[in-house]
Amino acid sequence: MAISFDTRYPSIDDLRTKAQKKIPKFAFEYLDGGCNEDVNLVRNTAELREVQLKPNYLRKHHGSSLKTKLFGVEYDAPFGIAPVGLQGLMWPNSPEILAKAAFEHNIPFILSTVTTTSIERASELTEGKAWFQLYHPTENSLRDDIIKRAEVAECPVLVILCDVPTFGFRPRDIRNGLAMPPKMNLANILEGFTHPHWSLQTLKHGIPNFATLKPYMPKNLDLKQLGKFMDQTFSGRLNEEKIKPIRDMWKGKLVLKGVASEYDTEEAIKLGLDGIIVSNHGGRQLDAGQSTVKPLSTIAEKYGDKIEVMMDSGVRSGPDVARAMASGAKFTFMGRSFMYGVSALGKKGGNHTISLLKTELQQVMEQLCCETTSDFPNHLIK
Repeated sequence: MAISFDTRYPSIDDLRTKAQKKIPKFAFEYLDGGCNEDVNLVRNTAELREVQLKPNYLRKHHGSSLKTKLFGVEYDAPFGIAPVGLQGLMWPNSPEILAKAAFEHNIPFILSTVTTTSIERASELTEGKAWFQLYHPTENSLRDDIIKRAEVAECPVLVILCDVPTFGFRPRDIRNGLAMPPKMNLANILEGFTHPHWSLQTLKHGIPNFATLKPYMPKNLDLKQLGKFMDQTFSGRLNEEKIKPIRDMWKGKLVLKGVASEYDTEEAIKLGLDGIIVSNHGGRQLDAGQSTVKPLSTIAEKYGDKIEVMMDSGVRSGPDVARAMASGAKFTFMGRSFMYGVSALGKKGGNHTISLLKTELQQVMEQLCCETTSDFPNHLIK
């Protein structure tokens, strides 16, 4: 098997270890942590890895292809880059690095409302192929303006987020005084000095900011002010009355992210959405919740012929992608894995991580005698 990635880092765990050494503690802990006691963060990956797959070694094999069609578009792999907030804080310019890499590898890149590159810039880098995830604003005029910008930028898919009715309780971020820009207390200043590459890149690219939201927000918010602004500006709790006007306005594909129940799936279908992402926000919102693979299996079996069922949260590797797809996901997304890659390897991190995941997944498919990604469920050991 041809190796097309940096062989010093042949796993996502290797990238995570390198990233932890390379970026400041407050940035790494924001990326790596969940909420409360991290119970659901750990459960996500642990329970996904309990899924077992059956190989067929003597069956005639005609080769395996990662290509996967989603919403009428054929992608080169069945995984994409999930939306992540504050990306430029973890590694300067990282959303642009990842958007470019996604475009070059022909996989989806989803831009978060609260990351550090604008809708317009992401669209420019991907020739109009970047998806956009919307945090629901309290004001309809702001909602309409952001959606219009996404339409003008030719985003093919709008993702609306339903699992942030309140912001997660994250003790590490509270201790670290996380804000935009980060609070420069003594501990954070020392972290900057002891991570000179990160500091120099930050100086080169400028202090990160919420690029999409910048036209709407006051300047130089500290943590307390930022929290107040987000609480006043965004109402994360979605319902039928909030989704209907978005469905009416948005002519592209509309996806609901954060689904963890049959009820929410049925509502999404009733409201005319095109897809759902079964997700628990990477274990960052409800520590007492289920892992994503648990509801995925039931939802996919019951509703997979009525709506496109995708998954994120807990997926960290090529074998994890295979496990998720065997459990019923049509497509998967990862956030932390890509951020570990770019935090570890800078501008090379996006291409490295995508190439690594492709190589891992190709090996699993060849091992199983699985020729297409839609064949994964036939290899699930129930």
